[in-house]
Amino acid sequence: MPAIEPEPLDVSLRFRTIHGYRRAYRVGGRGPALLLIHGISDSSETWQSVLGDLAKRYTVIAPDLLGHGDSDKPRADYSAAAYACGMRDLLSVLDISRVTVIGHSLGGGVAAQFAYQFPERCERLVLVCGGGAGRAVHPMLRLAAGPWAELALPAVTSAPVSSVISFVLSAVPGLSGMGTRTDLAYVLRRYQLLREPRARKAFLRTLRAVVDQRGQVVTLLDRSYLATGIPTLLIWGEHDRIVPAEQAAVARAAMPGSRLEIFPSSGHFPQHDDPERFVAVLDEFMETTSPAEYDAARWRTMLRDGRPGDPNEMSSGS
Repeated sequence: MPAIEPEPLDVSLRFRTIHGYRRAYRVGGRGPALLLIHGISDSSETWQSVLGDLAKRYTVIAPDLLGHGDSDKPRADYSAAAYACGMRDLLSVLDISRVTVIGHSLGGGVAAQFAYQFPERCERLVLVCGGGAGRAVHPMLRLAAGPWAELALPAVTSAPVSSVISFVLSAVPGLSGMGTRTDLAYVLRRYQLLREPRARKAFLRTLRAVVDQRGQVVTLLDRSYLATGIPTLLIWGEHDRIVPAEQAAVARAAMPGSRLEIFPSSGHFPQHDDPERFVAVLDEFMETTSPAEYDAARWRTMLRDGRPGDPNEMSSGS
């Protein structure tokens, strides 16, 4: 008889109050710890297609960032640095000292910030269509970062208007500028959630911390040399138009020793489009790399020496 595939270990949604705010997170499995960080206007739901398989070999922790999902949505600091601190605090509450940190889109920028702020807690770094390697970003995000968004978003997210927008974009997907139909369908579902005022305000605060009308504001390129010694994997969908796939090569060149995996049939969400390959690539990376060991003297030397070569300004992404 063929071997029976073991059932995925339970990954459940839980809650903790930290600094007075309720934080939602999914956790389960056993083994080396993986911290999975979602992107803007998203939630830990984005990892659902891979969490079960990963939990067979790893302890998975997938939080809803503050202002997202089932976490509280206060008037608060939604910068990448604040999110990185939030990840450290959640791990501390859960008594997890070191992790491989995996970030998607905005979560990639948060993951890189976590590795920079807390190198002693970062074993490996995985950026999935991560932000911060160029200015280019989907035009709708640049528009939403403008000063008129507070007035426009309540109207365009209202039930009648959003229904028309969804119908038109689904009928003529080329108008959306999305790389794939699956990207469009998922983004439209998340867009509906901005109808709720607190979610909408948190989205705008988060967006404006990293994007303005010219594109991405925050860059990982100026400090990316500090990832030397941290095993780093870059995963990108070839058809990504939200954080353009051209930025994958920029990120790889800026991060010495990093690996790059391109998913040829994917857009901005490789974990949705090809979850089996996503898990296989992550497994191979985990099996063939050793966790980084933080060396304070080496870190201090890198900071004193500064970035190798000439200062590298953020790419235009063109």
